[in-house]
Amino acid sequence: MRPDYDPLDDPPWAMQLVVRAEKAAPPGHGTVCEAAATAVVRLLTDPRAVEGEWREAVREWESRRIRKVTRRARGVRWPEVLALPGVTVEHAGAQVRAFPPGPVSDVPPQLAKLQVAGLDLAETEEAGPPPEPPYAAIGLNPDVTITTGKAAAQCGHAAQMLLRQGRRKDVAAWVDAGAPVRLVRDVPWSESVRRAAVAVRDGGFTEVTPGTMTAIAWIVRK
Repeated sequence: MRPDYDPLDDPPWAMQLVVRAEKAAPPGHGTVCEAAATAVVRLLTDPRAVEGEWREAVREWESRRIRKVTRRARGVRWPEVLALPGVTVEHAGAQVRAFPPGPVSDVPPQLAKLQVAGLDLAETEEAGPPPEPPYAAIGLNPDVTITTGKAAAQCGHAAQMLLRQGRRKDVAAWVDAGAPVRLVRDVPWSESVRRAAVAVRDGGFTEVTPGTMTAIAWIVRK
């Protein structure tokens, strides 16, 4: 399971993430990233993904180089995407829906018509207090400039890698708590890297050069 894209994966598969971004009241950059990461984990631990109708799709996707595509929806487009099977997370004013992965050439039309590029949101307010442990702390590389859409996908990668590679006991407690996520803003990057249990190195097909460390994550225990 690798968070970059390999042209030899034929056809490439991706998990689609849709962010609700209304013009009048857009969510904040950080809360979208946190909601996206939680949405990825909740979908992957949903009974439909573990032993139900999404199981084979998830297994096929994770056998390849993992990829996520972040789209935005507003107005009537949001109820349309809610009608499709998926998992929605509402968090601090942000709403993100994750969908079962599939070939990028076979995206449902309700999703395919949504814009991918250009989702770049400002921070709406200072971050509130962290959730009660256990939660996942995710750090984004401050030396890398990426859009909110890209950052949400990177946080989703980090959360997924933490789910699959973290210490079983810690992961189980985190998932049982609802997989809350905190975007780290007050810990120096070098210290965050030292604490990290997983690190995302991007494939470099959008916005960054190949091999760039974009995100790291660890579980904050009780």
